[in-house]
Amino acid sequence: MNTNIKLKKANAYRINQEKLRDKALSKGVNLIAPETIFLSNDTTFGKNVTVEPYVVIGAKVKIGDNTYIKSFTHIEGTRIEKNVVVGPYARLRPGTILKSNTKIGNFVETKKSSINTNSKVNHLSYIGDTTIGKNSNIGAGTITCNYDGFNKFKTKISDNVFVGSNSALIAPVKLEKNSIIGAGSVISKNVKKSSLAITRSSQIEVKNYKRKKKK
Repeated sequence: MNTNIKLKKANAYRINQEKLRDKALSKGVNLIAPETIFLSNDTTFGKNVTVEPYVVIGAKVKIGDNTYIKSFTHIEGTRIEKNVVVGPYARLRPGTILKSNTKIGNFVETKKSSINTNSKVNHLSYIGDTTIGKNSNIGAGTITCNYDGFNKFKTKISDNVFVGSNSALIAPVKLEKNSIIGAGSVISKNVKKSSLAITRSSQIEVKNYKRKKKK
């Protein structure tokens, strides 16, 4: 592709982005530093939506009322309902559904997952091929292990579940209502209703331990 063609395409893209931003602004979307925000032709916004700088919104994204998208977030193939907060530094991949009053925090990635009302995934987590019920909290560093190298498997997290930080959920697995996962656990079996599941090695302490000296 020669330089002239590249310049024409880049210019056409820039003009289209300006039109999309102007259209969003005219409908009341609060684009902070709009020149840093990139939209798609099919992006739809509800009322009272705010988008911070350096956000990229790809194809097939619907954003509901009173949603706040924080900086450095990338969204594609996602449906976001009302009163949702996303980011900063979040990645929402195709098949993500965020129900009302949910929160996706910094450095969280979701894919083919539904997160129900009042549930939160606040920090440093991967949620893939997963359903999360209402009022559940997913702790920092939680990973859904959905791929074994050949096939994808699903994780089902019910209502009012608390997953402690740095946990790995090995699919297929189901966490039933009101269950709790202790921090640092690797969960490979279903967890029953109102149960605590924890997998953790015993802590060993050696008193008066002396480190080896360098030779």
